[in-house]
Amino acid sequence: MLNELFMLTKIKEGDIKAFEEIFRRYYSPLCWYATGITGEMEAAEEIVEELFYVFWKDREHLQIFQSVKSYLYKAVRNAALQFCEHKEVKERYREYVLAGNAMEQDSDPHRQLEYEELQGLIRHTLDKLPVRRLRIFEMHRMEGKKYAEIASSLSLSVKTVEAEMTKALRTLRNEIDNYILTK
Repeated sequence: MLNELFMLTKIKEGDIKAFEEIFRRYYSPLCWYATGITGEMEAAEEIVEELFYVFWKDREHLQIFQSVKSYLYKAVRNAALQFCEHKEVKERYREYVLAGNAMEQDSDPHRQLEYEELQGLIRHTLDKLPVRRLRIFEMHRMEGKKYAEIASSLSLSVKTVEAEMTKALRTLRNEIDNYILTK
């Protein structure tokens, strides 16, 4: 623990060797940990790489109140769970789109009207989002950009991008749930 605090101090001062030592010590175990949560090694590696990128980039502002190991594992756990949630939302959206295509082919005018109402609700909900949140949502969902790319191009932290995406998805989910409940 004392050694890790010393390493953290050196990292905050910009010591790349100290950072590399932490990276070498924890990269593989963190990847395996994230793989256990996500079920995907490639996604796990991306999560861990992103974590270390942010860890180095924001090193001067890090506020770690427990061990570095605990901090890293907790951060990986949160990112992996967020990945799983995002994957689930994408899957539900994919199913929705597939169901929508089936509805488009359906000759039942009532279903077609419901489908158009839902599409209008989604468009309306997105239009009500704050400008930055909408831009982040569009960059991620429509343009396929990763959180780090969005953060870099908008001069934001990755955590801010994650928070904005979470809020956008929560808003959409709530509006769709409300729509479904009133039907």
